[in-house]
Amino acid sequence: MAIIGSIIKSVIDVTGSIKAEDNPIENQKKVLNNLLKKAKDTAFGKYYGFSKILESENPQEAFQEKVPYFDYNKMNEEWWYKLHEGLEDITWPGSPSYYAISSGTTGKTSKRIPVTDDMLDSIRQAGVKQVTALSNFDLPSDFFEKEIMMLGSSTNLQQKEDHLEGEISGISASNIPFWFRGYYKPGEEIAKIDDWDERVKHIAENAKNWDIGALSGIPSWMELMMKEVIKYHNVKNIHEIWPNLKVYTSGGVAFEPYEKSFNALLEKPIIVIDTYLASEGFLACQMRPDTSAMQLITDNGIYFEFVPFKAEYINSDGSLTEDAPVVNLADVEEGKDYVLLISTVSGTWRYLIGDTIAFTNVEKAEIRITGRTKFFLNVVGSQLSVNKMNDAVQEVEQKFDIELPEFTVSAVKIDNEFYHVWHIGSDEKISVSENEIAEALDESLKNANKNYKVARSKALKGVKVNLIPMSVFYEWSGANKKKGGQVKMEKVMNEEKYADFEAFVKKQLENQ
Repeated sequence: MAIIGSIIKSVIDVTGSIKAEDNPIENQKKVLNNLLKKAKDTAFGKYYGFSKILESENPQEAFQEKVPYFDYNKMNEEWWYKLHEGLEDITWPGSPSYYAISSGTTGKTSKRIPVTDDMLDSIRQAGVKQVTALSNFDLPSDFFEKEIMMLGSSTNLQQKEDHLEGEISGISASNIPFWFRGYYKPGEEIAKIDDWDERVKHIAENAKNWDIGALSGIPSWMELMMKEVIKYHNVKNIHEIWPNLKVYTSGGVAFEPYEKSFNALLEKPIIVIDTYLASEGFLACQMRPDTSAMQLITDNGIYFEFVPFKAEYINSDGSLTEDAPVVNLADVEEGKDYVLLISTVSGTWRYLIGDTIAFTNVEKAEIRITGRTKFFLNVVGSQLSVNKMNDAVQEVEQKFDIELPEFTVSAVKIDNEFYHVWHIGSDEKISVSENEIAEALDESLKNANKNYKVARSKALKGVKVNLIPMSVFYEWSGANKKKGGQVKMEKVMNEEKYADFEAFVKKQLENQ
């Protein structure tokens, strides 16, 4: 009998039952009050009158009235640059111990997002909440004695003056609790290897030495790692190496586009649990097995607000218009897309994280990620969001029984007519033509989106598809310093980025 596993499982069961009675709306009111109290004497808090907001009859409404929306550029140019100059108490007390480096999904330069000690504690607490949620899943006691493979960016953080810098997955992994280190793989030595391909090589070489029960990481990179392990050991699937693998925690991107290709690497089904870890914080995780939705973590240092996702509220650069309306958690509606705003213990305030979400269950505060504000393809009025694109790709996969795990789309002018040009990644030998896939995508999107259907009858001339090997997507991510990291692949590219990508694809294909 797995004695240690039984003890851990019983503790998780008890903790999970206690946490189940939380009230998300009341949690959010307390979180906002705590944020305002702690930051009221910072430069930001004084400028926007946090003390007066706290004294008001309705702090949530006063907060909305007094503090404007911020995206990274606005926050950095108006406030965070002072942190880089060595000043303290700017948007949060003290100065951050870490900066999360994010290449972002657009733009030429990396973002440097403050990660405070309070945020590290918030991420750890969210991790505990995620573990306690396992009490809701039907897992045997011996699962809790297995090891966990966490595949992210390097934990070899860079020292810069009085702080450390790296991607959020590397920062999180370098701060795992001491009691968890015995379960953590690939272990500190391998996790510090900067070169992602070299790190995966070491993982493959050591894979048989580990008894992995769970995987955690971005789906595309997890797939690539599993393929390398399978290839190195000359086996048919990953369960021949890790027979006790039962759980995969995805994160930050929709798992559905990868589901078919991911499952092809397994011998038997495993439990997939979604999580939402961004550079700005650990926002949500799946808490129960009878849904793929994630529950917002409403009691842990992050205050959420929601702007209805409509074209008239989104600027061309993906930021919000100043007059965009906002609602708090008490007033959201199920099934509607919202732009997510967060205020956190790292000193982000009414901050546009760039993701759009929809509520699947308001009472439980459960959401799913539906896209990105900059991944909103509306050049010719198609108003096409990423979740609609994902759904269309899945329909095409089912129709032709093929795997299409990665894609990017651009609105491109060809002979003075606009086309949606899709680059789709697959390693399968696909018998259907690119034209057939284009027609199937087009038909699916017409049926699902009336604005797209109207655009196709007017300014949008047609749809083109280019099938390319998955390796091209991996190398593009590597060239943009995203390989193995937390950053999402651009599902929609503007004309400038599309031209860069097209040239990159051409060069890669010539070299193969």
